[in-house]
Amino acid sequence: MAPAHPQAEIFDVICVAQAGRLAYEAVIFAATFRAANPGFEGRLVMAEPEPGPLWQDETRLPDAIRGVLDRLGAEIVPFESRHFGQSYPYGNKIEALSILPGDRPFVFFDTDTAFMAPLSDVVFEFDRPAASMRRKGTWPQIELYGPGYGQIWKSLYDKFGLDFESSLDRTKPDEHWERYLYFNAGWFFHRDARVFGQRFLDYALAIRDDAPDALVCQSLDPWLDQVALPLVIHSLGGGRPGRGLDGLDGSVSRHYRVLPLLYANRDDRAIAAIEAALAPNWIKKVVKEHEPIRKFIYQSKGAEVRAMFEGEALPPQEQAVRNRLKKAKLWLR
Repeated sequence: MAPAHPQAEIFDVICVAQAGRLAYEAVIFAATFRAANPGFEGRLVMAEPEPGPLWQDETRLPDAIRGVLDRLGAEIVPFESRHFGQSYPYGNKIEALSILPGDRPFVFFDTDTAFMAPLSDVVFEFDRPAASMRRKGTWPQIELYGPGYGQIWKSLYDKFGLDFESSLDRTKPDEHWERYLYFNAGWFFHRDARVFGQRFLDYALAIRDDAPDALVCQSLDPWLDQVALPLVIHSLGGGRPGRGLDGLDGSVSRHYRVLPLLYANRDDRAIAAIEAALAPNWIKKVVKEHEPIRKFIYQSKGAEVRAMFEGEALPPQEQAVRNRLKKAKLWLR
């Protein structure tokens, strides 16, 4: 195990946990996290949306899942959905930050994340927030005769009084999507959850409720969080992640998204970490109720998926992978 960075600070780790698929992903998250981080000194927080008028479905975790998470040392902390809820569940990651204190740093991860090595291998500069660059050019979608990337993004920076020019990656050509600050919201961090969370909320609501004219042709569902996130990070003095963060989306953590894709990608370290973490019988007897976990991990369907793609490069378009898995009746989530 690598030694902790000499400037390491105690920080909280948070993800969202609620009834349904996320409940079982939360067990994978917590089990792999504890296995990879035996000396972690911060809190492992599972933010649970409370039932309320913005949710039609049950949000509370089943008792059996709660018991496993408690045994893994995770704190299940409820939060109120005041602005998003079921109409935009990605808003959970924005509203959940309200349950954390503002006096110590935090790192947020999407729940469908597995850990293979300690977070002490990662160099967090909490005064310079950043987020995942494991993204594609999903937003904006440029329309014929409509505004381009530069006009769309500049309209957002202008709306919040931010300096647009300093956000640009000038190694990329004008009107190439990577020139503009854009993240996957699978992980992000900052020194103060209250400050970060309030700004994330303010920006997201302002974009949703009063978007600049340049966004008239753009969909914000499901992209709202990823549209607001770079603006928040830039406003707080952050930007693209430095090399010290390479372990996230790399050797330390893996945002696997769904188990079929994890096995199709043949991500050996993440697969091994998940299978080992879910091996104890007290975990297995609870999570085997979830069909994808039962079939891919305990009934070896994951090995079938690996064999399907063994020795070949995955198709560049994920939809082609999905279609192949669906045809084999191995697309489960």
